[in-house]
Amino acid sequence: MGQYSLPDMPYDYAALEPAITGEILELHHAKHHAAYVKGANDTLEKLADARDKGEFGGLVGLEKTFAFNLSGHVLHTIFWENLSPDGGDRPDGALGDAITEHFGSFDNFKKQLTTATATVQGSGWGVLAWEPLGRRLVVEQVYDHHGNIGMNTTPLLVFDAWEHAYYLQYRNVRPDYVEKLWGLINWNDVIRRFEAAKGA
Repeated sequence: MGQYSLPDMPYDYAALEPAITGEILELHHAKHHAAYVKGANDTLEKLADARDKGEFGGLVGLEKTFAFNLSGHVLHTIFWENLSPDGGDRPDGALGDAITEHFGSFDNFKKQLTTATATVQGSGWGVLAWEPLGRRLVVEQVYDHHGNIGMNTTPLLVFDAWEHAYYLQYRNVRPDYVEKLWGLINWNDVIRRFEAAKGA
C-alpha cells in the first residue's frame, strides 16, 4: 500500500525572507507538514486494521482524522509550490483573463482572497479554486483543512492562515502576513494548475 511522504521544499528555508523567516518555514515544513503526513499514514494503517478485524465502530473518527491529515498534506504541498522567492506581480494570459471575467478585475480578486484569508475563523486557508461544473474561478474559505469547500473544486492558489504559518513573526496581525504573500506568488505554478484543472 502506498505511503504518503513529505515533499522536499522547492527552495531553501531562508529563500522567502524577509516575508517569511527561515525559522518559521523550517518549523512549518519539517514539523507541522510532517505531522500531517505521519497522521495520514498512521490513519491508513488503523483503517486497514479495522477492515481486517471487521471492527468499524470507530470508523467515523478515523475517516475524519484521515481527511484532516490528508487535506493538510495536500494543501501544504500546493502552498510550497505556489510560493517563490522570485514571485509576485500578477498573471496574464488565460488565467489573467479568467480572473477579470469571474471577479471583475485583478484588484477585486485580490481583495476577496485577502479578506477570505484574513477573516477565516480560527485556523484555515484562503483558496482560489476552479469549479468545473460552472467552469469558473471561485474563492473559498477552508476551515481547518477540509471544511466549507465546494465538493468538486480544485485548489489553484492557497494561502495558509493557521497561526503556525505566521504568528511567531506577525503575531496577531494576520492581514500583514497575507499582504506579504502576494509578493511571493509563483504565478507559473498557479497557471499550470489552472490549465490542468480546466482540461480535466
